[in-house]
Formats: sequence, structure tokens, C-alpha cells
Amino acid sequence: MAGLHKSEFANPVINWIDTRLPIFTMMQKEYGVFPTPKNFNYLWNFGALAMVNLMIMIITGIFLAMNYQPNTELAFGSVQHIMRDVNYGWLLRYVHQNGASMFFIVTYIHIFRGMYYGSYKNPRELLWILGVVILILMMATAFMGYVLPWGQMSYWGATVITNLFSAFPIVGPKIVTLLWGGFSVDNPTLNRFFSLHYLLPFVLVGVIFLHVAALHITGSNNPLGIDVKSPQDTLPFHPYYTVKDSVGICVYLAVFAALVFFAPNYLGDPNNFIPANPLQTPADIVPEWYFLPYYAILRSVPNKLLGVCMMFGSLLVLFVLPWLDTSRVRSARFRPIYRQLIWLWVVAVIVLGVCGAHKPEGIWVILSRVATLYYFLHFLVILPVLGKLERPLPLPESISQPVLGGRGGGPLPGSAPAKPMEKA
Repeated sequence: MAGLHKSEFANPVINWIDTRLPIFTMMQKEYGVFPTPKNFNYLWNFGALAMVNLMIMIITGIFLAMNYQPNTELAFGSVQHIMRDVNYGWLLRYVHQNGASMFFIVTYIHIFRGMYYGSYKNPRELLWILGVVILILMMATAFMGYVLPWGQMSYWGATVITNLFSAFPIVGPKIVTLLWGGFSVDNPTLNRFFSLHYLLPFVLVGVIFLHVAALHITGSNNPLGIDVKSPQDTLPFHPYYTVKDSVGICVYLAVFAALVFFAPNYLGDPNNFIPANPLQTPADIVPEWYFLPYYAILRSVPNKLLGVCMMFGSLLVLFVLPWLDTSRVRSARFRPIYRQLIWLWVVAVIVLGVCGAHKPEGIWVILSRVATLYYFLHFLVILPVLGKLERPLPLPESISQPVLGGRGGGPLPGSAPAKPMEKA
């Protein structure tokens, strides 16, 4: 019939829908026959794991919101009501609470994979930038969610973190007042944070849609970091990578379940089991583990304004990473010096996380300053200079060469020598 989309699905119901709204054709194109490099390893599972985790967080969050009371007099009690009286409320809360940690674990691994294999390089700069936006939205959502139980650490964490904006001259105090909805962390603050915590995951879905759309325009990077040369370099996404992702999801859910059922409070703070008390400050105010590296950067600088700027700068520098790395080769497999330095950067981030969990005194201050220095040197000095000086290893002619040859990155027996470099 004129005007209808031509659908090739055999199922009459799917065919009827698809001729009028071709969503099944789109899914088949984007997730069925979509050509994908044939040499993906399991690090490429973590994007799918992050999407699964986000869906889990949204679903459990909706059910928790049905029983939560965003009021300073009722919030702590409503959380206890969810845990004790709501059917499977304890399970919903533990899945949601630990899901935040699992979300950051898979996201941080996903980011590291992008950095190791150069997935931020041309033509994927916008894809990377959208990923950094997703990370920042995740952090804002997680911070506001941590305030909602209205325990001691929730209250004082909100007080300390929102007060950081007061370091900015002129506009700082106004920003703090806007966040608080008054002159202290109180009922308007809790209402604001609850509303934004509920809203931001749906904003996150929108940005992830753009992230995936950008990925499908430019195509995926791969462990070799070279471009697809021919159809022999690719496989259809389904069934090859749907099966591989399914294996990763099963392992991930098993680890997630073990955390939920056997150590649900392992990553939490005992102070948050105490109702919020504005008149009693906890001995140590420590954020959730996934914020500890940034917290250590903040405390490593004696000046409050400079510390806040460096903390935000540690995230903002990721936006310009595609232009800071001047190397023409993407993958660290062919960059022997960079391969060592990226792991040194990972060690620096871990050291910052450990320092953030301790009091800012003694050796922890020295370690946090050294790790902070290397964190910024890696991006602002090492990457621009190293890209000019480092001599990469020879790249294979195509993805199929090392896959079929089984010799790492070397050429097939009897083939022509590999080119020394390929422009990213």
C-alpha cells in the first residue's frame, strides 16, 4: 500500500506493526546485522552492562519512590518502613543501593577501556564527550540519591559538598542558597534532591541514546585501534555479540547478586544508620567510594578555591582528552611507553581513592599530592609530548590479519610487511 514502510518480517503481527512504525526494522539494522569488528574482547561488554544496570536502577527507583517520604521528619523512618514492612522492600533497596556502586564499577572500566584502546580519537571525539557527560550526570544523580536516606552521613555529606560552591567568588553563596532552598540543608533541600534524583536518570537515558547513536554513525573501535578495511573484518552484531554480551551479563548479575545477598552493607557507611542530626557532626565525613579520588584531589590543596577548581578540573580535562593525545596510533597495544604510563595513571587514581578514605594528615597528604600531580601531568604534559616522541610498533594491515594469523599484531606468514603507522 502506498505510503507504508515495506517490512520483510514473516510474523504477521510484527509485519503489521513494522509497516506502520518500523521499529523492528530499525532494531534489526542497529542490533542485528550491524557490522561490528570481529576482534572484540570482553572489555567491550561493559557498555551493555552499564545499560542493564541503568534499567535496574530506574525500575527499583520507581518502586522505592512509591514508599519514600521526601520530608526531613519522615525520610529516615520511611526508609526503615521500606526495609521492614514493604513486601520485598529490603530487596528493592539493597539492589538500588548496591546498584549505584556496580554502575560506577562498570562505567569506570568502560572509560578505562576507551582510554587504553584510544576510542576517543578521530572520528569518535563527540562519542567520548557524550560519555563524559554521562559520567557527570551519574555523579550528580548518585550524590543526590545518597542524601535521601537522611542519615548522619547523608546530611553532613550534603552540607559539606554543597558548601564547596561557596568557594567561587560573587556567585558561590548564591549557588549554595539555590541548592539548599534556604540558609541550611533542610526540608527544601531534601525535596530538591529527591525531585532531581528521580528526574536525572531519564535525562541520562536521553544522553545514552545520543551516545549509542553516535557510536552507530562512526562505528566501534577495536583492540587493534585500526579502521575496518573490508567486510571480512566484521561480524553481524547478532548472534555473535549478543551471545557474548549475554555471557558477560550472566557473570555480572551473579556478582551483583552475591553483593546484594551476602554483603549488602559492605560498601555503605555505618553512620548512615543514625538519623540525621544537625547538632552532631560525625568524626569523619567521607563520601561514597566512587567519589573518593575526587575528594582526595580536593583535600590535597590547602586553598579551598584551588582545591574545588582542581576537583572539577579532574573531570573537565576528560572533555579535551581527544585533542591532548597527539599520537596518530589509537591502541596502547602498539604504544609501548603509553601502555606503561596508562597503568601508572590507574595506580594514581587508586592511590587517590585510598587517600580520600583517610584523614588528610601525615603520609596521606603527601601521597594524595603526588597522585594528584601525576593525574594532571598525565593529561596535560605526558600525552601531548609522548604523542610526538613515542615510536609505535608496526600496525597490522587489517583486523583479519592477527585474528586469522593468530600471531598477536604480526602479519600472516608470507604476507607483505606491515605499515609502520596508520593515521587514527
